[in-house]
Amino acid sequence: MGRAVNQLSDKWIKKTDIPPGLYGDGNGLYLQVSNRNTKAWIFRFMIRGRARKMGLGDIDQVSLKDARKLAQAKRLLVVDGVDPIEDRKTRKAALVVEREATRAKATTFRQCAEAYIKAHQSGWKSAKHASQWAATLEAYAYPVIGSLPVALVDRSHVMKILEPIWTTKTETASRVRGRVEKILDRARAIGLREGENPARWTGHLDQLLPRKTQVSPVEHFAALPYKQMPAFMTKLRKRDGVSARALEFTILNITRTANTIGAKWSQTDEKEQTWTIPGELMKGKKGKRRPDHVIPLSDRALAILQDLPRDGGEFVFPGAKEGAGLSNMAMAETLKEMGYDGDTATVHGFRSTFKDWASEQTSYANELTEMAMAHTVSNKVEAAYRRGDMREKRVRLMEDWASYCEGQAVGGDNVVAIGGRK
Repeated sequence: MGRAVNQLSDKWIKKTDIPPGLYGDGNGLYLQVSNRNTKAWIFRFMIRGRARKMGLGDIDQVSLKDARKLAQAKRLLVVDGVDPIEDRKTRKAALVVEREATRAKATTFRQCAEAYIKAHQSGWKSAKHASQWAATLEAYAYPVIGSLPVALVDRSHVMKILEPIWTTKTETASRVRGRVEKILDRARAIGLREGENPARWTGHLDQLLPRKTQVSPVEHFAALPYKQMPAFMTKLRKRDGVSARALEFTILNITRTANTIGAKWSQTDEKEQTWTIPGELMKGKKGKRRPDHVIPLSDRALAILQDLPRDGGEFVFPGAKEGAGLSNMAMAETLKEMGYDGDTATVHGFRSTFKDWASEQTSYANELTEMAMAHTVSNKVEAAYRRGDMREKRVRLMEDWASYCEGQAVGGDNVVAIGGRK
């Protein structure tokens, strides 16, 4: 005689006074009632000599009728030698894989790029770096692969991005390539794509494109001829505003835009008449910390600092946003307003103006002017200058440069005598 089945009823299982325990319905199906009066379906079975039990859901989610169907399906698996519990785990894992595959197919390159920028921008040295990433990708990569699933980006897509600009905008193209490579590397790391990175240079794109140095001429920033410097400075000093003073300060100290807009009052010493730029803010080889760059301030440079208002902010040249320095474009805009475009003069180009003046119109040593510009010189040279009177020479050099900018040099263009005080 077979075992009794369908021993439970809908009316009975809904009773509220059922004592805790297991109540069989047949075919391995049980109603489990807990001490807290919760009720759930259990399927009990034997497989390979091992007793096991499997939850089928509580009675609020699975009716008695459906529980019987589930138990029957699981019992047939046992008859075939399949463990229903392991079978369910396998199917769940397959669903996870399928969902991930679907997600990968749906995730676009643009989404991956935006996620990359968000994940890394806190470690980048400035907000400008993040904006440059976004701008170059927007201009060159997104029109080609922005809406393409990141899993499908291949070599032909990368070449379609790079070929039109590789010989005309080589530096930009090289940066775009590197950024695409990093984004695709991250996409692979998080399981959104497989295989080789089609934007990789070594052993891949280097076989398809000429090296950067073969096609990219060195691009120089437009520099104002030093003979025009006194007239330019006279014009600049007639302008009011923080940007104009920042530009003048940059020229007098032969610094880069980033150093000036990031200058803080804590870096200046009026008594010693110096401005010290921390080594970590100096341009140099990646991973190699530069020494602090101490700039002897000329009398005019010091006067600029003394005339600036100090309202409690940390930046010498505060910007429009509270707690931030001047915009990196502010000084360039001042030049533009004065009638100088990028082909006639640039902020960075004034460093070349200084170098030309020092080389052609003074007898200061090249190593000294290189150090004044914070260029790297050999350790032996730097050590020799530190043992001698480098500071005094630096002070005279900066004062001579300021005097020349004011048009005070005696003898017109032939101001070798000024540098001759070396």
